[in-house]
Amino acid sequence: MKIETTTPESEILQALGRRLAHIRKQQGYSQTRLAEAAGIGVATLRRIEAGQDSQMESWIKILKSLDMIAAIDGLVPENFASPLAEVLADRKRQRRSKPDAAKITWGDEST
Repeated sequence: MKIETTTPESEILQALGRRLAHIRKQQGYSQTRLAEAAGIGVATLRRIEAGQDSQMESWIKILKSLDMIAAIDGLVPENFASPLAEVLADRKRQRRSKPDAAKITWGDEST
């Protein structure tokens, strides 16, 4: 399932929980072992995998234990390149680089 802005939050949590369970199994962790490695309760991990509401701190601990720190960093990147921000910055640079009207010479001024 592709998560989009129109996807309800409850469906996003369920999709993330399914993804987490899949990754956990791929890496050979049982729920008990991953919960212990992450320092959270097994019940907490089960709730997360079931798509029930959870705390961000629990997600961070789990992703660290799965050696997925890049996923945490990618959640809210330090540097986000917004196309709109880039266009506005270009316009601002263009305005600064325009010569003043008083400095323009048309060639018909008397010297």
